[in-house]
Amino acid sequence: MPVEIDKDLYRKKFAELNCCVIIPTYNNAGTIGQVITDVSEFTDRIVVVNDGSTDGTAYLLKGLKNVVVLGYAKNKGKGYALRMGIKYAQENGYRYAITIDSDGQHYADDIPRFIYKIEQEPDSLLIGARNLRQENMPKKNTFGNKFSNFWFRFQTGIKLPDTQSGYRLYPVQKMKGTRYFTKKYEFEIEVMVKAAWKGINVEAVPVKVFYAEEGKRISHFRPFKDFTRISILNTYLVILALAWYKPIHFFKSLTRENIKAFMHKHFLDSNEPILKKSVAVAFGVFMGIIPIWGYQFVTALILAHFMKMNKAIVGLAANISVPPMIPILLYGSLKTGQIVLQTDVRNNIFNSPLTIETMKQHLFEYVIGSFVFAVIMAIVLGVASYFLLKIAGKKILKKY
Repeated sequence: MPVEIDKDLYRKKFAELNCCVIIPTYNNAGTIGQVITDVSEFTDRIVVVNDGSTDGTAYLLKGLKNVVVLGYAKNKGKGYALRMGIKYAQENGYRYAITIDSDGQHYADDIPRFIYKIEQEPDSLLIGARNLRQENMPKKNTFGNKFSNFWFRFQTGIKLPDTQSGYRLYPVQKMKGTRYFTKKYEFEIEVMVKAAWKGINVEAVPVKVFYAEEGKRISHFRPFKDFTRISILNTYLVILALAWYKPIHFFKSLTRENIKAFMHKHFLDSNEPILKKSVAVAFGVFMGIIPIWGYQFVTALILAHFMKMNKAIVGLAANISVPPMIPILLYGSLKTGQIVLQTDVRNNIFNSPLTIETMKQHLFEYVIGSFVFAVIMAIVLGVASYFLLKIAGKKILKKY
């Protein structure tokens, strides 16, 4: 990117790329004017969404030239404002939309960074990565961002340095058809995760950030309420990732080349003892069967980390609980539970009407049986993997 910024050049690039800037605002009358002025040096394609401000923001926005003003009387949340702005951009044929906060923390002269990057990586979603260690950075922001980064990586497999930045570039046409249900701050997490699941490339762009001293900073983030909302959203996204995205992504990755590369890297080329690899297989299988649905994979990886096991092998083995295998695992667990508890093997849930009472009746059998069945399967597959690696070795693996 050029050191000196040719603003006329970037005004042309905005037109060529068919890009606009969306500025959501709520009670930022003291800063919104300067933000619009700074952005207008790069483009006149500006959309301001007034999220029910009550501080005179609406008056300031009246009569502005070359600025589209959208708004409503009652405050509905930043996510709702962004959704309205994105919808406007989509309906008016824009290909991209840059979002920038109206509180003055973002620098408009970072806009060229987004333009330069999107020219290199078309139709990507770009996140402005802030320096989270700089002076005046609120500590709650640093913690919240690390929390968000961890779950975003788990949900999508993508590692980003800053997942909570509001300074972004959205490929709005590529996002068409995606359904969202959040309307507050957590929307910025939902839109990012669902974009990644849709196959949109998500990358970071380094940007500057300004934080006023404590006491002078205006923030509408409500720590308890908004963090609770974000936690609920992450729970929903984790369950969805484990039940849908990760299994589909896993099966799509099962190409001959990928399987061979994985086997060579983690089974053949690794200097790890065969016994330790087999134990990792057994542990992954065990974790994939026990009745903690929705949390088997992440729990297996966390425990594997603390137990210093091969996380790749554990994760692969834990995928025994992918949807096509679930009926087999449920049936095996229930049968095992009935045998262990010496109940009537003929009286199983599959021969009874599926009601709450029948579920309650067989729940204890299933829970007990799942742990026993998990141990049996872990031993069988662990021993099998040991002898496969010990006796057959590279010859069998190369054959496939």
